[in-house]
Amino acid sequence: MIGIADIEAAADRIGEYVVRTPTVPSPGLSALLGAEVTTKLELLQRTGSFKARGATAKLLSLSEADRAAGVVAVSGGNHGIGLAVMAGALGLKATVVMPRSAPARAVDIATAAGASVQLTDDMDGAFKLVQELEADGLTLVHPFDDPVVVAAQGTVGKEFAEDAGELTDVLVSIGGGGLIAGVAAALHALRPGVRVWGVETEGAQAMSEALTAGGPVPVRLSSIVSTLSAPAASQLTYEHAAALVHEVLVVPDREAVRGVLDLAEHAKVWAEPAAGCLLPAARQVIERVGDEARIGLVLCGGNVSTADVVRWAGEFGLPT
Repeated sequence: MIGIADIEAAADRIGEYVVRTPTVPSPGLSALLGAEVTTKLELLQRTGSFKARGATAKLLSLSEADRAAGVVAVSGGNHGIGLAVMAGALGLKATVVMPRSAPARAVDIATAAGASVQLTDDMDGAFKLVQELEADGLTLVHPFDDPVVVAAQGTVGKEFAEDAGELTDVLVSIGGGGLIAGVAAALHALRPGVRVWGVETEGAQAMSEALTAGGPVPVRLSSIVSTLSAPAASQLTYEHAAALVHEVLVVPDREAVRGVLDLAEHAKVWAEPAAGCLLPAARQVIERVGDEARIGLVLCGGNVSTADVVRWAGEFGLPT
């Protein structure tokens, strides 16, 4: 299990490379949800999401031989961007494998950063190709199944705990579980009374299915939210979620897209559906615990185009 000492060490390691993102109360979201809301704006992080933290920590931890071999990562978008940009900043050669469903913006940014980007038909194929590339000698930087990466993602929770006012419940999106594992570990140590809730979208339910099964299991992916679409949780992230997460909530893709529009209108931030899904989940939490709740939202990323959001809104019949 990742401890606060691991997270503090990661914070020291990556501090000069990443942004301490703002933690701010949101009057607009508080009015919308009927409870006090504080946001951690990780969408303002370097590379547009929290993924820069874990990628940087892992790259800095590599031996000279592993660096020289070149690094490889599988990604639904944000991890690939984070790895490509940070590898470029550190002078390392990077390969990023993404499914064709990944946002075009992610492909463009990773390519512009100097990475070799390879596309596969789906996320399962992306993970398989990365295994082959790792076997050929490239150094894997896993998006979530790595204690170095999880500890670095935990710096989000450390900062939130240090910078926020009173919180009763914190909501964190889940793909493979690296972010929630790290954030939950940090909050468990620094804000032990706070409940941590995970949020997934329908068709990207790796952690909720793992919790039901008693361990990681393969899942069928169908969500439009590629940045949450992990084919399975890892044993590492599952164990943290099982021990430290109050519950994992699952929301429809439509509600995640509506959350993007609500965040733009009421919080004045541009987020991706992986963050937008927190709003419908927050409504569920408030219904359960009451409007005296003080809600924290980790807005994990903002790497989505206006064209994508308008297209999804049209498909789901949402006004824009």
